Amino acid sequence: MQIRIILLTLLSLGGMSVSGHAQQTMSLNDAIQYALANSPDIKVAQLQVSDADWQIKENTATALPQFSGSIAYQYFIQRPGIPASALGFPGTGDEKIAFSALHSLTPTLSYNQLFFSNSYRVAKKAAWYYRALVDQQLVATKRTVYNRVADAYLPALLISDNLATLDKNIGNLDKLLSDTRAINQAGFAEQLDVDRLDLSLSSLRSERGNLVRQREIVVAALKLAMGMPVGQEVVLSDDVQKLMATYTDADLTSDLNLMNRPDYIALLKSRDLSALQIELNSKPWMPSFAGFLQYSPGFQGGFGDDSKWFFIPSAVAGVSINFTIWDGGISKARRQRALIGVQTLDTQKQMLENAIALEVETGRKQYLNAQERVASQQRNLDLAQRIYDTTQTKYKAGVGSSFEVTQAEQGLYTAQQNVMQARYDLLSARITIRKALGLDK
Repeated sequence: MQIRIILLTLLSLGGMSVSGHAQQTMSLNDAIQYALANSPDIKVAQLQVSDADWQIKENTATALPQFSGSIAYQYFIQRPGIPASALGFPGTGDEKIAFSALHSLTPTLSYNQLFFSNSYRVAKKAAWYYRALVDQQLVATKRTVYNRVADAYLPALLISDNLATLDKNIGNLDKLLSDTRAINQAGFAEQLDVDRLDLSLSSLRSERGNLVRQREIVVAALKLAMGMPVGQEVVLSDDVQKLMATYTDADLTSDLNLMNRPDYIALLKSRDLSALQIELNSKPWMPSFAGFLQYSPGFQGGFGDDSKWFFIPSAVAGVSINFTIWDGGISKARRQRALIGVQTLDTQKQMLENAIALEVETGRKQYLNAQERVASQQRNLDLAQRIYDTTQTKYKAGVGSSFEVTQAEQGLYTAQQNVMQARYDLLSARITIRKALGLDK
């Protein structure tokens, strides 16, 4: 049965933890809004946007004035020097003349600034491109969460509708069993009739228990998709019929606009970002131009037997120009790799365009098929209901058997399930088309 496949898919979402919370009643729209505010995937995407903002600031700051300071102290345990006699000083004997002071204290203030660099120019542009990419990834993530919650919400509704119909059938069969027992006690019905009805009622109750447990599993998977604690009590307030009215007839005629698909736009942004690598490695000869200024108010002391300190300041300014003459082919190799990366993204773009077109076409065909199945299954349900009503009338009149009643009841239940499944498929097809077209509800 299709519902079991849906359950297995939802169970693959992952493990679940339990905690106690107050009960909440949620429509599909409530569930979507909760997910958009609490989904961990969206929170991670928002953090990436914030990180991109800081990356822009980091790259911009690279070319702003950079100030730094340092301070160094040196003490010469053994100072270099030569004998004074070697310099022509008579009568000095072994006395040496030192080439440095005993103490040296050197504070330094530095200013550096990058005036131009092709790498910096491309990196600054890449930071803005990356910001646009993560913006679009955030939109795509929100759309993914939106679709994931809708896909998880609908199976829970299908099970709830099955439970409501099953409860109605259990009530009808329970009344029939009670009447049959009374007739049996009066001697106008066989015990076999009572046993058959009892067995059928027991089977329905067992099926109901199974559906209740399945609904708990599906609702837990829905809460996981929403980013809600699995222990939170939730009551789903929508039903298939209500959502059928909310999601109007699927659009079977309008053209596909790929720019409505966030995943497609994100791929285009990623291509723009990759193309910058080509630009970066196409002009390796472009120079970088920087300037610097350094001031050092140095102090030195301890010349010979004199302990006096001397102020020895220095200042220097300059510029530097750096350029590549030959890099051994590194830039060419990087440029070719960047070209391959862009060509790969172009191929992926074509594949995505075809996949989206197929998704729209498949959704529209599934919608037409679901429309036909709803009409067909509704006719079958009307027929099964007439058979069930006639069989009950005959049985109560004493001209039918309980076997015919249980068979008619099973046929009616199957027809009811088929109608609900067909309506669910029709609703799913409507939502699938809107997802494929990139349209909101």
